[in-house]
Amino acid sequence: MQESHVVDTLVEELSGLPGIGKKTAQRLTFYIMKMELSKALSLSEAIKDVREKIMHCSRCYNFTEIDPCEICSDAKRDRSVICVVENPSDVNAIEKAGVYRGVYHVLGGALSPLDNIGPDELHLKELTSRLNDTISEVIIATNPTVEGESTATFLADLLSGKGMRVTRIARGLPAGSDLELADKVTLARSFEGRLNLK
Repeated sequence: MQESHVVDTLVEELSGLPGIGKKTAQRLTFYIMKMELSKALSLSEAIKDVREKIMHCSRCYNFTEIDPCEICSDAKRDRSVICVVENPSDVNAIEKAGVYRGVYHVLGGALSPLDNIGPDELHLKELTSRLNDTISEVIIATNPTVEGESTATFLADLLSGKGMRVTRIARGLPAGSDLELADKVTLARSFEGRLNLK
């Protein structure tokens, strides 16, 4: 096939996605070109809908179609426990494990001075504004990476003396990995064996 600007543009856009290199982007592009037009348009519409209809929950900063999100709106959730995670994908992983019935707070990342992500770039002020006499525990469930560990230490210091238990999920997770990649059993054991930080 001759070079085509539209094909090159799609390859370029796809290769900008995390985990997608140039070769994979080319394979995906050729796959899309072979798809029935209706399926390709459905894919395009689904991408458009996700960008237009999904927002951050105004309470916990998870992704949602409704505000507040279903978890924050669920009266059956234990509102006295807040689980702090880095990203919305971490909420999804914990929910799939079925081991936690409290509410969440999504930081929007982890502290990373090399990437210019400091405390002001995370939803830390919003977290502290949620803390009141009804909160009995804050579970820190940041990823077991260098950034996640430094974020956990920062949070433990920030929350010390606030009158609630501050815990960290246990070390059932391999160092350097992400929560979203953990299996249900590993996540369950991490929650059951969480440790007091302060």
